[in-house]
Amino acid sequence: MGKQAVKISNLDVDQLIRMLNEALAEEWLAYYQYWIGARLMEGPMRSEIEPELLLHATQELNHAVLVVDRIIQLGGIPLTNPNLWASFSKCDYEDPTDPYVEVILEQNLRGERCAIKRYQQIADFTNGKDHATYQMAVTILNEELEHEEDIESWINDIQIMKENFKKLRL
Repeated sequence: MGKQAVKISNLDVDQLIRMLNEALAEEWLAYYQYWIGARLMEGPMRSEIEPELLLHATQELNHAVLVVDRIIQLGGIPLTNPNLWASFSKCDYEDPTDPYVEVILEQNLRGERCAIKRYQQIADFTNGKDHATYQMAVTILNEELEHEEDIESWINDIQIMKENFKKLRL
């Protein structure tokens, strides 16, 4: 962190770096969960949902880049060992052992809701104290909120499709 940034900040930088490393671990796990889930997914609307999940994966990877850059700017060291991701992450990585589209979407929805909490926590911690980290957290938070909305919409669309199919069978 630059001298002027230290002068105007009023927070525990070590605690912030820890929070950012936790977020970094969560982003890597979210990236992989989206990426592998999109590849394994089966069921209705798969062809429409898969490219969007891959886009979400890319956005999670971009979040990781932002977080790493900020950790370094703060004088910290980002997690360098993937073996530490699970122990640092407060969000669960859910192994996509059931490839059904709704199961994959529900897993990703839980991940997004955890990420929303994470970036709200970072935004609250840095608000008025570390403007750069605050802006980064809010930017990522907004994308996580969009991801949640996308997933909820797909789940809803699948439910409507299933209900309409049941009506046709009656």
